[in-house]
Amino acid sequence: MKTKKISKNIYEIPREGKMLVPGRIFISEKMTLEEDALKQIANVAQLPGILKYSIGVADMHVGYGFPIGGIAAFDVDKGIISPGGVGYDINCSVRLLKTNLTKKDILGKKKKIVEALFRKIPSGVGRGSKFQITRKELAKLLEQGAKYMVDKGYGEKQDYLHTEEEGCMKEADASKVSERAIKRGIGQLGTLGAGNHFLEVQYVDKIFDEKIAKEFGLKKNQITIMIHCGSRGLGHQVASDYIKLMEEKYGIKNLPDRELINAPIKSKLGKDYFSAMAAAANFAFANKQLITHWIREEIKYIFPKIKIDVVYDVCHNIAKFEEHVVAGEKKIVCVHRKGATRSFGAGRKEVAEIYRKVGQPVIVPGSMGTSSYILVGTKKAEKLTWGSTVHGAGRVSSRSKALKTIKGEEVKKRLHKKGIEVKSGSYKSLAQEAPEVYKDVDEVIKVVDELGISKKIAKLKPLCVVKG
Repeated sequence: MKTKKISKNIYEIPREGKMLVPGRIFISEKMTLEEDALKQIANVAQLPGILKYSIGVADMHVGYGFPIGGIAAFDVDKGIISPGGVGYDINCSVRLLKTNLTKKDILGKKKKIVEALFRKIPSGVGRGSKFQITRKELAKLLEQGAKYMVDKGYGEKQDYLHTEEEGCMKEADASKVSERAIKRGIGQLGTLGAGNHFLEVQYVDKIFDEKIAKEFGLKKNQITIMIHCGSRGLGHQVASDYIKLMEEKYGIKNLPDRELINAPIKSKLGKDYFSAMAAAANFAFANKQLITHWIREEIKYIFPKIKIDVVYDVCHNIAKFEEHVVAGEKKIVCVHRKGATRSFGAGRKEVAEIYRKVGQPVIVPGSMGTSSYILVGTKKAEKLTWGSTVHGAGRVSSRSKALKTIKGEEVKKRLHKKGIEVKSGSYKSLAQEAPEVYKDVDEVIKVVDELGISKKIAKLKPLCVVKG
């Protein structure tokens, strides 16, 4: 697909055919892009009510409907909402915890830590949870998110105060979630799942901005813990349910790709989907809250004086109604972030009060065995990308291809040689998530930092990894 360079790290897919807006791709010259991912950007540009650009950021690769790393904003009166622009794993996202431990405190105990966390936090395909909840209580959880778990004694108030949306999307309506979705999710709270989900014990390797790192409570050699998971089977079923309902009501005849099935934002079906999506997002917030509580319980057996606090918890795979400047005027628009992270600068009311004067923390995990980064949101992101940035390194190889060329046993040996203890439910998942199937996270971060859509604050390196 034809692209032209606009400036350093910015490329454009010119508007042509049925495209309503151009495409904008934020990558470096070193990066290659799948032709099909570019086609997806062009397809999204054809959706009714799209504003300014169809956007792809540096970790972009092919996804369902939208590319992963795809961002688009829609006019609330003329625009649409699309499950393909949110994803199946609704609010698949990252929470960062900070501790009062340092790297030297855990070097001799890595194996003990990884075994304890693997034992405590269920991971892998279909693994259920020991946490049981009634349907009536689950309905409350779907509408209250992380706050529900804290009110039940599984955490502290500051946990959800340090979370995007304070751990609860207020528009959630449990009645819009199907019985099948409830059946799939009710036994999965407190579980990681599979795929690229993980639990990682890390240390702060480098600080790039001392002042903001201090605001985030981070310092060199400090131990942090990163949780990456989402809404499990419940979120997947919500996506499946509404894709089917939208196909039945609106059909696929006029779509550039059937995976971009959608409903008008103001339609009953559009509103119902958003309410169900928000409920699934709340399930994901509650899921990470329970995992946080169990991490605290388990690590205390090894380090009785440990203190674990939430730095921040960000959303990926989400749609939000936000105020942005369009044609010189402030307007409420519906922003879809598919495999992308919100990156708001200082002063926005949506940013947790504790960080409002510096901007929103942005958490970008690397691939297993490579660095992760903490960044901060910027006003420039609000101008260029609807206040958005990357969510990870981004795949360069499919899971099926990885299984043909990579052995999980070898991945584990390689990571062990680098001083990283890994525990997984299967060697298959290690092969599928090997570091080489992802882009160079350092290059991805370099791009967003140079663009100014998020700025580097700290670099984290893994010591212990639990994989689904």
